[in-house]
Amino acid sequence: MQPRFPQHTAYLSSAYLAPVSWYSKLYHYGRARVEQFDHYLKQTYRNRCTLAGPNGILSLTVPIVKPQTIKCLMKDIRISDHGNWRHQHWNAIESAYNSTPFFEYYRDDLQPFYEQEFEFLIDLNEGLCRTLCELIDLQPDMRRTSDYRKDFGTREKDFREAIHPKKGNDPEFTAVRYYQVFEDRHGFLPDLSILDLLFNMGPESLLVLQRS
Repeated sequence: MQPRFPQHTAYLSSAYLAPVSWYSKLYHYGRARVEQFDHYLKQTYRNRCTLAGPNGILSLTVPIVKPQTIKCLMKDIRISDHGNWRHQHWNAIESAYNSTPFFEYYRDDLQPFYEQEFEFLIDLNEGLCRTLCELIDLQPDMRRTSDYRKDFGTREKDFREAIHPKKGNDPEFTAVRYYQVFEDRHGFLPDLSILDLLFNMGPESLLVLQRS
């Protein structure tokens, strides 16, 4: 299975358990650069994800230490320990997916992230992402950016704000339907966290990304 744009580079915002559309870029582009010099923005995938639970869509948010300036760089955003969020997030993930075909198969690879402390949000996001790529058998050329850019070449594509929970505008993404354990209750829910795809589809997740 070959990427659609093997000689092109996708620029992405850092994301916590990013949605399927975000991971489709890791599949279809030869290179991915994750932005670390952008200003942190609230209500984005930088510190939140969406899952499918028994009662419908469930949003999880990683609490952060309030920046001292409104223009704090993403690389400098620290995680807060407020509210025992790690325990709450893992319980929510387990509740949502313990009846899926592949939860028991992958849980031991992901649970340790909720038993250790990360100081910076971008490190947590990257650690989860690299582990998820290994589980999916996705092998992206992925690195953090070395500076903030506004202009891009013909073989570069800026998706940093195109993949967004409320105002996303990604014309390249097609939501491919796949099995979801609660689909009989809520219908198919597109572009949820990559966890939803992995726990429901396991090794076939890569095929879904190929078609997305």
